[in-house]
Amino acid sequence: MAFAPREDCNVRVWSMDFDEESTFRLGNRIQRSVQTAWDNYIRGVCSGLTEAFEPRRGLDMSVTSDVPLGAGLSSSAALEVATAGAFRAAWQLDLDDERLALLCQRAENDFVGVQCGAMDQLVSALARADHALLIDCRSLEREHVPLLLDELGVALVVVDSGLPRRLEQSDYNRRREECAGALRLLRAELPDRQLAALCDVAVDDFESSSLPEELLRRVRHVVTEQKRVECAVGALGASDIERFGTLMNESHASLRDDFDVSTPELDRLVELAQVQWGVMGARLTGAGFGGCTVNLVQEEAVDAFAVDVVERYANETAVTARMLVCRAADGLVCIDWNRHGG
Repeated sequence: MAFAPREDCNVRVWSMDFDEESTFRLGNRIQRSVQTAWDNYIRGVCSGLTEAFEPRRGLDMSVTSDVPLGAGLSSSAALEVATAGAFRAAWQLDLDDERLALLCQRAENDFVGVQCGAMDQLVSALARADHALLIDCRSLEREHVPLLLDELGVALVVVDSGLPRRLEQSDYNRRREECAGALRLLRAELPDRQLAALCDVAVDDFESSSLPEELLRRVRHVVTEQKRVECAVGALGASDIERFGTLMNESHASLRDDFDVSTPELDRLVELAQVQWGVMGARLTGAGFGGCTVNLVQEEAVDAFAVDVVERYANETAVTARMLVCRAADGLVCIDWNRHGG
């Protein structure tokens, strides 16, 4: 995102990818856009900023992205965090990266209408190159965990299934409601336990509960996924990439069977990957309901993966898939172009 201050309170945004412009004014109640849905993430952030801080001058902004849209790769969080970073710099706000990320989360919750957690926004703001970010979403404590993929000869390969995903039109919010409902029932059954969240629930708690079968499966996913995350951090610390890959496979099975957020297309991509030579682990990524898989692939096996997994999937489904060989990069960075010879 490139930006420059204006002399008035208008915000003018040009999307290079959509070849569209959106203009709105700060100060008054900012309305959702129906013509250019992409800019509601920007409007939501501006609405939150004007509630938290005294509105100042508007900005001219131009935005483009190489993050696939609607693919479960946090493109909305990236756009929100970039917007907030631009206004923080232009308005010289006393706003640290954590508070900035939480403001962006609220924009997606309250303005866009997706009841997401803070994970995507926190990693967009706070990521460190060649590290994963471990987040406790209750306390917001964080730990940067070295990935060491280069040293281990492993590539991080993302495959876009070609099926776009819109969380506000999926069952994502319903899953949130189901988890909240299960927590209320467990609290009633276990009044002596301090259950602040489902991650406080033990396996014995839900297996011996009277939860309906559907809610029991939702809780089982959350509780076992929490354990898998903890084991994954240990595996990375021990450079046990095979164990890490196994945990990815187990995670996909849980997302498919217990949380019901996969699709036949995502399942097929994962099935093809998991039997492919050189693939150590595969699972859907993001919230599901379409989007992408993420795969750990030995570097010498990436070319074969492109043919035997991605091309085969496209031939079977008649859906064009896109493969991206990725690496973990730094999060939010703001460059003053005037100081860098611009």
